Amino acid sequence: MSTGAIPFKAQMTAGAPGRESSHAFLGHAKRIGLLTLASRVLGMARESVAAGVFGSGVVWSAFTVAFTVPNLFRKLLGEGALSAAFIPLYAQAMDADPAEANRFAAASVNLLAVILAALTIAGELILGALLLLHPRADQALTIKLTAVMLPYVVLVCGAAFLGGVLQVHRRFNLPAASPSILNVVHIVVIMAGAWMIGLRGSHGQIEMQKQTVLVYWLAGFVLLAGGLQIVMLLPSLKAVGFRFDPRAAIWTPAVRKMVKLSIPVALSAGVLQLSVLIDKGITVFLSQGMDASGHLISRFTLFGHNIAYPMQIGAVARLNWAQFLYQFPLGIFAIAIATAIFPRLAADAMENGREKFRAALHSGIFATLLEGLPASLGLILVRYPAIRLLWEHGNFTPNDTMWVARSVVLYSAAIWAYSLQQILNRAYYAMHDTVTPLIWSIVTIVVNTVVEIPLVFTSLGEAGMAAGTLVSFAIQAVVMLILLDRTVGGLDLRRIGIGTMKMLAGCGAMAGACWLVEKTPLFPAGRGMIASAVQLVILMAVGAGAYLGTCSALGLNVREHLLHAGHGKMTR
Repeated sequence: MSTGAIPFKAQMTAGAPGRESSHAFLGHAKRIGLLTLASRVLGMARESVAAGVFGSGVVWSAFTVAFTVPNLFRKLLGEGALSAAFIPLYAQAMDADPAEANRFAAASVNLLAVILAALTIAGELILGALLLLHPRADQALTIKLTAVMLPYVVLVCGAAFLGGVLQVHRRFNLPAASPSILNVVHIVVIMAGAWMIGLRGSHGQIEMQKQTVLVYWLAGFVLLAGGLQIVMLLPSLKAVGFRFDPRAAIWTPAVRKMVKLSIPVALSAGVLQLSVLIDKGITVFLSQGMDASGHLISRFTLFGHNIAYPMQIGAVARLNWAQFLYQFPLGIFAIAIATAIFPRLAADAMENGREKFRAALHSGIFATLLEGLPASLGLILVRYPAIRLLWEHGNFTPNDTMWVARSVVLYSAAIWAYSLQQILNRAYYAMHDTVTPLIWSIVTIVVNTVVEIPLVFTSLGEAGMAAGTLVSFAIQAVVMLILLDRTVGGLDLRRIGIGTMKMLAGCGAMAGACWLVEKTPLFPAGRGMIASAVQLVILMAVGAGAYLGTCSALGLNVREHLLHAGHGKMTR
C-alpha cells in the first residue's frame, strides 16, 4: 500500500498563495510537474542501476526497507503535518509583518530540529535493542542500515520544511529539484563503488559480501546527499530574508498555533505512514531469508506448526520496483491536477451555495478519471517491455521480471482510485473536514491488511500485497465520493458516470489496438533493451492514439477537460 503526502486545509486570505490567479498557479504546477518528472526519471535510472548491481537479493531488500524509515518521517513531518500547518500561517504573517514572519519561521525550524533530534536518538536506541534480540542475518543487516541512515531524517525533513519557506515566496524550482540530488548521488556511488570493489554481477557468498560493503557506502552517502539538499536552498533562503537563529524562542504563541493546527493532519498522515510500515513489516517477516552462513531460511515455526514462508527472497525489492512503476504516472499527472485545483477548492468551499466549489470539484474528478483510467490500463499493457528495459540486466533475472509484472498488474489497476483519492482528500480539507479522511485512512489500513495477508499464502505470493492496495483504495475512493456527493448537495454523478463509460470504451479500444499491433509481423520480438524500448514506444503511441481517438469520437475533448480542471470550471 502506497501513500502520498496529505495536504492541510488551506487558510486563504488576501495576499496568501491561494489567491493567485489560475494561470499563475497552473504555471507553478507545470514547473513542479516537469521538475518532478526529472526527479522520477532519475529515480528510475537509480533503480535500474541498483537492479543490475544488486538484483532482488537480501542486500538490496535490506536497503530498501531501511531507507523507507527516514522517508516516512519526511512525509509525516517535513512535507506533512508541521510543514502543511506552517505554510498558510507563514504566508499570512508575511502579508502582515515580514519581520515577525521570519522570527516565526526561525522558531519553527528550531522546533522541528529538536523534535527530529529526539526522534533520531530514540530510534537509534530502539534499533540497538532490536539487534540484541539476535535477528536472522538479513534482518540484522536491515536494522544496521536503518541505524546508519536514521540521521538523514533531520536533513531531509529540514530540507522539505525549508522548501516550504521558499514556496511561500513563490520559489518552487529549488524545492522541487532538490530530491534529484539524492538520485544522482545514488547512481554515482553504486556505479563507482561496484567498479572499485569489483562487483561483477555474479552470485555467491563473496559477491554478497561485496554487495554488503557497497550498500554501507551507499547508506553513508545518503547523509551527504541530505546535507547537499539543504546547502542548495541556502542562497535562496537568504535572498527572501530567512535567517537561522538557534537562540530564537521555540514555544511562541505562533508556534503553539501551528502545532495545534498540525495535529489533525499528523493523525491522518501518521495512519497512512503506519500502513507503509505495516506492509514493509509483513513483507520482511513473511519472506524467505538468509542465516549468517548464507544458507536459505525457507520455513518458520508458529504455535508448534512448521510453515513455509509464502514470499521468496527479494520480495521487498521487487514490490518496491513495482511501486516505482505505478507511482510514476501518479506523481506526474494525478498530483499535478490535485495541486492545481486545490487553491480553487479552498477558496470556494465556504462560499454560499458552493456552486463554484461543486463545479471545480466535478471538473477535477472528471479530469482525474480521464487520465487515471487509461494510466491504469496502459501500464498493465506495457508492463513487460517497461520492466525489461528498466531493470532486466545484471543481477535482475527474468524470474524477477515475472514477479514484478504480477504486482504491477494489481498496483496499476489502483491508479484511478489513488488519483481520485487525491482530489477527494483535498475537497474534504478545503471544507475544513479532517475527520472523514482520517476515518477512511484507518478503514483502508484494516481492509488492506485483511485482504493481503491471506492472499500472500496463495499462488499470488508477493503480488497479494498489491491486491490489498487495489481493493482498499478502490473501496475508499468510491465510498468517499458518494459521501462527498451527499455532503455538498450533488456532484452530478450521473454525468460523471456517462463520461466514465466513454472513457472505458476508450480503454477498450486501447487494449484492442495494442493486442492487434502485438500480433502483427512488424512488431519487434525479443527481450533485450533495444527491442523492449521499441516495443514500449509502439505500444504507448498506439494505445494513446486509440484512447484519444475513441474519446474524441464519443464527444470527450481531453485537452478541454484537463484545461478546465485547472481553472475549476465545469464542462459538458
